[in-house]
Amino acid sequence: MQDRYTRYTRLKFDRPAERVLRITLSSPLKMGAMDAQMHKEVSEIWADVDADDSVSAVIITGEGKSFSAGGDLNHERKVCDDYKLRMQAMSEARRLVTGMLDCRKPIVGAARGWAVGAGLACLILADISIASKDAKFSDGHLKIGIAAGDHATIVWPILCGMAKAKYYLMTAETFTGEEAERMNLISLALPDEEVEERAVKVATGLAQGAPAALRWTKTMLNHWIKQAAPIFDASLALEFMGMGGPEGMEGMDAFLQKRKPAFDPDTPV
Repeated sequence: MQDRYTRYTRLKFDRPAERVLRITLSSPLKMGAMDAQMHKEVSEIWADVDADDSVSAVIITGEGKSFSAGGDLNHERKVCDDYKLRMQAMSEARRLVTGMLDCRKPIVGAARGWAVGAGLACLILADISIASKDAKFSDGHLKIGIAAGDHATIVWPILCGMAKAKYYLMTAETFTGEEAERMNLISLALPDEEVEERAVKVATGLAQGAPAALRWTKTMLNHWIKQAAPIFDASLALEFMGMGGPEGMEGMDAFLQKRKPAFDPDTPV
C-alpha cells in the first residue's frame, strides 16, 4: 500500500481487484461509531484517493456487523461547549461532503448493519450505494436537538424527493435498506451475504471502463447536488450553531443519560 495511506489509523485499505481500492471504516467504538479521529480521516481521505493514479474505483465499507452507527456523542457533547472544536468539526463535515463529490474516482458504498449520521452520509454520497435489505438507517439529528444539516438537506431531496426527505429527516425514524431502495435513497438492497461481493463486482466493472468518460459523467451528475451549495452552507452553519445552543446540549445530555429529552417549547427561533 502506498505511503499516502499509512498515516490513517481509523481506515483500513486493501485491493480486492485490479485498480480497485477498498476503504474499511475501522472504529474502536461500539457498532462502528465514528470517533473524532475517524471523522477527521474520512474528511481527508478523498483528496488522497483522487491523487492516486493507481486507483480507478473505490469501495467504502464498514468493519464487523455495522457500517457506522453515527458519531461519538461523548466527544460531540464536548464539541457543544468548545467553539474551536465545533469549528473544526464543521470544517471536517464540509470536507467530507465536498471531498466525496469532487473525488474523480467513482465511489461504491457497501453497508451492512447500522448506517447513521456521518456513516449514512458516506453511504448515500457514494456514486453507487449498496446495502443489505435488513440494514438499519437513520438520520438522528432531530433526536438530539440539532437541525438535520450538511449532506442531508442537499442530497436527500434529489435522491428520494422532498416528501420522503422531510418525513425521515423531521421524524428521525429508523428504516431498513429495503425501504431505502424502495424510495431511491440507495442504489441496491441485497441479501446481507451478497453486499460485499456485489460491491467488488460493481467497482471492478467501473475500474475497467473508460476512465475519462466515467469521471466526466460523475462530475456532470454531481452538479445537480453542487448547485445547492448555498443550501449546504446554510444548513451546515445552522446545524453547528444548534450544537452550541440549549436544544443541542439537552438532546445530547438526554441521550448520554438514557432519558427522554425535555426541550423547551419556548426556545427562540
